[in-house]
Amino acid sequence: MSQLLDKIRSTPLLWLVIFVPIVLVVELAKPEAHTLLFLLSVLAIVPLAAMLSLATEAVAEKTGDAAGGLINATLGNLTELVIALTALAAGQYALVKASIAGAIVTNALFMLGASFLLGGLRHHVQDFNRIGARFQASLLFIATVALLVPSAVATADHVANPAAIQRLSLMLAVLLIAGYVLGLYFSLGTHREAFSSAEHEEHGEALPIGIALATLAAVTVLVALVSHIFVASVEVAGAALGLTPAFVGFIVVSLVGGAAEFASAFSAARKDRLDLSVSIALGSAAQIALFVGPLLVLLSYVIGPTPMGLDFWPGAIVMMLIAAISAAMLTNGGHSTWFLGVLVLMVYAIFGLTLYVLPPAQ
Repeated sequence: MSQLLDKIRSTPLLWLVIFVPIVLVVELAKPEAHTLLFLLSVLAIVPLAAMLSLATEAVAEKTGDAAGGLINATLGNLTELVIALTALAAGQYALVKASIAGAIVTNALFMLGASFLLGGLRHHVQDFNRIGARFQASLLFIATVALLVPSAVATADHVANPAAIQRLSLMLAVLLIAGYVLGLYFSLGTHREAFSSAEHEEHGEALPIGIALATLAAVTVLVALVSHIFVASVEVAGAALGLTPAFVGFIVVSLVGGAAEFASAFSAARKDRLDLSVSIALGSAAQIALFVGPLLVLLSYVIGPTPMGLDFWPGAIVMMLIAAISAAMLTNGGHSTWFLGVLVLMVYAIFGLTLYVLPPAQ
């Protein structure tokens, strides 16, 4: 514990952790102060993301970057899952679907591109395990196809049978979760040796594994609580600013909800551990598409006012498909530079600007 406290004292960014209890108290005392809660929640998420980054790097030192990336992606996606569950229970399905699509695109493009950029600015050329990256990109592509089928078929064939689309969504959800479990068994079990990390230098002393795991668990809970406050406040702020639920879910919620993963991925890239960055980015996107999205469909039968399907608006279909294809193409070589990161971020910026200027019909 003393090592963790020493890191907090020596890192000014972590001093912002004081805003965590502040935002929780303000939320209880003044729940109607949405602007204040929005600002405080952002300030609270930043140090929590940095602490999660430190803990994840310590776990990755013991488990390898493939398993470390999976752990970080899972814990980071728990935040987004809590956000989606809150909206699901309220019947805000537009926000839920926008957050699913936005998380896939944000992780596959923004997180990956920013990791390439930040790592490339410090290191001339970076290498990563091409096999692991192609595996995650392939999972993401297959999952994206499954997410797109209900919408594409219903639109192209003019199917006006919501019950049939819902039944198809339920079957696809079960199929995707089964595929995700088998993918874990393949990458961490039968073919684990193929997913070993590229060579990298050791950088400093990591936290003991016990403290790292305890920190991961505690910080994940705090991030989920603060993110819940953030979403509740940003919806009101978004309405006041004229932002649609699609833009809020696709861009704002996905960026803030993924802050912890971003911190870990960016820090690893700067330390020339691009394997961990790529594993977090693509692993998180694939996990959203293969597990979180389908799980929300199943849970909608329990906590939602009505069952939710996997049908998305046409713009989301195009963006998810382009993101999956881009991730597969960009990670095929096993090398990256800073300019490659710029190109990926430009694609993400194009999506964000398009969604802001041309929001989907409500």
